[in-house]
Amino acid sequence: MGLKALVLCSDEKIVRVLRRVLSDLEIAIEHSTDPDGAIRQLTRQRFEAVIIDCTDLKTATVVLKSARSAPANKRAIAVAIMDGHNGLRSAFDMGAHFVLYKPVSSERAKSSFRAARALMKRERRRNSRLAVELPITLTNASTGFMQQVTTTDLSEGGLAVQLSKRGTDPGPWRVTFTLPGSGRVIEVSGEAAWQNPGGQVGIRFANLQVDMAHDLRAWLNRNSPESEKDDPPVRSKLTDLSLGGCYLEIASPFPVRTRIVLSMRVAEHELRVEGVVRVMHPEVGMGVELTQKTAEQRHHVEKFIHALMAAGAAIPELLVEPEGLEGEATGAHDIAVPNAEGEDPLLDLFQQKASLSAELFLNELRKQRRSHHPEAAEETILPV
Repeated sequence: MGLKALVLCSDEKIVRVLRRVLSDLEIAIEHSTDPDGAIRQLTRQRFEAVIIDCTDLKTATVVLKSARSAPANKRAIAVAIMDGHNGLRSAFDMGAHFVLYKPVSSERAKSSFRAARALMKRERRRNSRLAVELPITLTNASTGFMQQVTTTDLSEGGLAVQLSKRGTDPGPWRVTFTLPGSGRVIEVSGEAAWQNPGGQVGIRFANLQVDMAHDLRAWLNRNSPESEKDDPPVRSKLTDLSLGGCYLEIASPFPVRTRIVLSMRVAEHELRVEGVVRVMHPEVGMGVELTQKTAEQRHHVEKFIHALMAAGAAIPELLVEPEGLEGEATGAHDIAVPNAEGEDPLLDLFQQKASLSAELFLNELRKQRRSHHPEAAEETILPV
């Protein structure tokens, strides 16, 4: 099943550009010029993206809220078409993930929709489930519970199992299983997401390590009857790096709250780390908080910073892959390991200056670089 987008726009020139660009990206479109008609379509069909001309902000907001209230489209990627850069904050306030500025050119639209398509695919796939029977072990160290059960389905975010009605442990559990044909053992914390009277329980993965998540996704892709390849990682330029975050220059940044995987390499040193976008400047770049869940992960970042400093003028390779959108309720500091040596100025900048325009934010970033001595860079910010 291919990707599909709903376009609400009465400007024929814009619609022609979008038809051409989305067709090239293999995204089908349903076009509407009537807001009420668009709302009816949102209640009856599933779309991976909703693209709205925001000439009338009030109407655009109503349509987007209707998409969010429709169960099939609540996680659709929202793209706002705005008259000028002054409307950026309005677009984000109404819930847009991406912004296209008028006049809409094919080149600019294609760049933005490449990033949007990658996120559309990830959002759709991470919720798809593969019917498969795998033996797993559930353990709970605090209660002494241990039970071997069989899955009924598996996804990137969790699995479903049938538990005995007698003496069911409430969790959370340590979930252990082996991916058939690969020998890869997955060990992850799991918590009950839902259960029914018949004893079937849905278990949501928590804190799945980035390498295990990558292997699980690859296995699901190989074994899914409707396998759809992810888009290739996006190249970007690293400009600032601290123990807790980084800023990247990228033509089509991902929206705020996008969970991403960063693969960095300099000389013989590599780092693969997860992050969440906290600041996004369309066509410029994005600020990412590194989601370090353990002290060991923090140590890997620290080692990479040392390697980057030792490499001198070497430019690090950097690839970005979207993992999906983070839930609305997750806060910026619910997931990171605090810096034991003090606050992280880069993360402070993300938190305190996120509302600034791209130009003003980058000025603040440059000021922050100049305010730190080179010998303190590993503890604060490393400009590269």
